[in-house]
Amino acid sequence: MSSSTAAPGQTPIAEAAPLSLCAREPHVPADRLVAEMVPPPRFDSVRFATYIPDPNQPSQTEAVRVLSGFAAGLGGAHASGAAKKRWFGRSRPAAPAGPRGVYLDGGYGVGKTHLLASLWHATPAAPEKKAFGTFVELTNLVGALGFQQTVRTLSEHRLLCIDEFELDDPGDTVLVSSLLAKLVEQGVALAATSNTLPGKLGEGRFASVDFLREIQGLSAHFKALRIDGDDYRHRGLPEAPAPYSDEQVTKAAYANEGAALDDFPHLLAHLAKVHPSRYGALTDGVGAVCLTDVTPVPDQSTALRLVVLADRLYDREVPVLASGVPFDRLFSEEMLNGGYRKKYFRAISRLTALARDAKGLVGE
Repeated sequence: MSSSTAAPGQTPIAEAAPLSLCAREPHVPADRLVAEMVPPPRFDSVRFATYIPDPNQPSQTEAVRVLSGFAAGLGGAHASGAAKKRWFGRSRPAAPAGPRGVYLDGGYGVGKTHLLASLWHATPAAPEKKAFGTFVELTNLVGALGFQQTVRTLSEHRLLCIDEFELDDPGDTVLVSSLLAKLVEQGVALAATSNTLPGKLGEGRFASVDFLREIQGLSAHFKALRIDGDDYRHRGLPEAPAPYSDEQVTKAAYANEGAALDDFPHLLAHLAKVHPSRYGALTDGVGAVCLTDVTPVPDQSTALRLVVLADRLYDREVPVLASGVPFDRLFSEEMLNGGYRKKYFRAISRLTALARDAKGLVGE
């Protein structure tokens, strides 16, 4: 980002008024959703060699070894018809009955997304033959293309990586379970991350027999790989930087070219009008997000939309400067103790990191 020059001792003022996320209603064509199924900019340069295992956690070193072998095993021609092969090399006349992929399980801060992105980079296939996205992005893709077209599109891929694999409702469970089953039949290898073991997905949210049956069927597609390390639950929440004043945030938005300036309650209302699949496009060309009057999120639907926006901002490394309450007070105790608590803790952690990145936007 750059700002215009100013006389010594004065705050630089950008030539144009700040951008506004609330003024944007992006249209995202379906082909862009497919093309953007790659590791986000934050993970462009990660590789297995740049992952530094904790010497006190041998499972981290083991994860690198297993995933490196998994990637190497995905070389060669893409399987088709009766000649399809499973990733461990045995041919099959019918759909494989055993795991067709790997599932990285562990707490925050152990580098699961780093490893998943490294797997994507290490897999010997052209970028257009590998797909990487979050669980939410995958369900959005189905919504945009339709189920059958999504199957046809992704079945030509050698690998599908799914980050933050958490199931929030039985409908999504059935949808993704069916999709993955179809892709396994077509010889697509799978890899996913989550903070819950496959057979435990969804616990604390829904308990219907049908739902649990779907969960168990879904877990059969994966070989679980536990990655131990310090868990966020034992580290506690990261301390959020002290909020700035409305005046400081506004002045910073005008002083930094490419910054967006929005009132937080108005932004939350605007997010309800934009499909979550478009939140990435909502931030196109935005160098920083400046928010005034940050207040606790009023309800769960709004909170879940904010989680998606936080993920997209974090992926794109967009700093967030804010006034009002600190980010560790965004969600109520009831929310932090409920079934979506992991998403809320992740959003707090990511927004806090982006708030730290924004300190340089404010002049001394």
